[in-house]
Amino acid sequence: MATATPQRRIDTLQASMAPFSRFFGGRIWARIGDPGVANFAVGNPQSMPDPAYVASLRHWLEPQDKDWFAYKLSEPKSRGAVARSLTARTGMAWDPEDIAMTNGGFAALAVTLRAILDPGDEVIFLSPPWFFYEVLILAAGGTTVRVALEPPAFDLDAAAIEAAITPRTRAVLINTPHNPSGRVYPIDALRAVGAVLGAASRRAGRTIHLVSDEPYNRIVFDGRDFHSPAEVYPGTIVTYSYGKTLLTPGMRIGYVAVPPTAPDREGLRDAMFTSQIASGYAFPNALLQHAIEDLDAMSIDVAALERRRDRVVRELRAMGYETTMPEGTFYVMARAPIDDDESFAARLTDHGVLVLPGSVVELPGWFRISLTASDEMVDAGLPGFRAALQAAGAG
Repeated sequence: MATATPQRRIDTLQASMAPFSRFFGGRIWARIGDPGVANFAVGNPQSMPDPAYVASLRHWLEPQDKDWFAYKLSEPKSRGAVARSLTARTGMAWDPEDIAMTNGGFAALAVTLRAILDPGDEVIFLSPPWFFYEVLILAAGGTTVRVALEPPAFDLDAAAIEAAITPRTRAVLINTPHNPSGRVYPIDALRAVGAVLGAASRRAGRTIHLVSDEPYNRIVFDGRDFHSPAEVYPGTIVTYSYGKTLLTPGMRIGYVAVPPTAPDREGLRDAMFTSQIASGYAFPNALLQHAIEDLDAMSIDVAALERRRDRVVRELRAMGYETTMPEGTFYVMARAPIDDDESFAARLTDHGVLVLPGSVVELPGWFRISLTASDEMVDAGLPGFRAALQAAGAG
């Protein structure tokens, strides 16, 4: 009897991850490292790292005092660099005391959810989602509530969010720029959601937080401006990962940031710190914190990603695929020519092309293409896309 409750919890978490687990244990992932395949499956680098990034790490690896590699919390230097960066990009006066440095965006979300949720609190999130939102909410003791984004536009619908709010709603989780659709939500849409949450918070007598997951906020195309919900809704909590901007997902550093307009800043500071400890010491390592001012100024070549997006979308549409035209992020969504997206993704694998089935991100019938594939992979992969489509039509 003593193990029944933990086992039920693990069973629930495993069930929420079932589509991802099938992918991770299936034919596509098995070929990730194969030479000669065109890897569009996940947002991993397919070229050597930026030499400036490597040079910065080499520089900051040299110890400057005996505590250089001692235990680190959210270091003042790191928090100050993040606060200055946020201030420059949003025009708001962010306080370093409201920044919690984390070991990646994954940890930033886990820390935030643990800090704000009581058991049974509801968290509304948008579907299709990043594939780990549900498991993170469940692990923090929350209950998940989905609001569907309708393809192919994937518009943010404030009315649908309002209809999903109940007396148990504690947070709404929004991802902008949105993975997997690539939508960059405009300020007016964010303002409408903020108005809904403000009214609901007043009715509830407590803040309904808007958790804004923003790891792609510097990866936007066509000269667009990115706006954070923090600019229009004081109850926002921002989570961020440097792994996307720098295309270094294995180098885990990110942060949680509470805006200067937040009504409960001091309480959140204490809650975040406690949550970082309870989440398994969710602070980034010493080296990445020492290097943070260098890293914050760096970025992958967004213009090259945009050119790759233009080419991939143009070529796939010319073949007969229906695709999105992403406004940001790494990803293009394409509709599979058969109902079973996992089966079609397997067929693409037979042609040397690796993609992410849409069922992994709660969008059956579609598949996701990562633009972090190299230009050489695009050259090699486009014929495979054409051959798989022709074979599906013949079938």
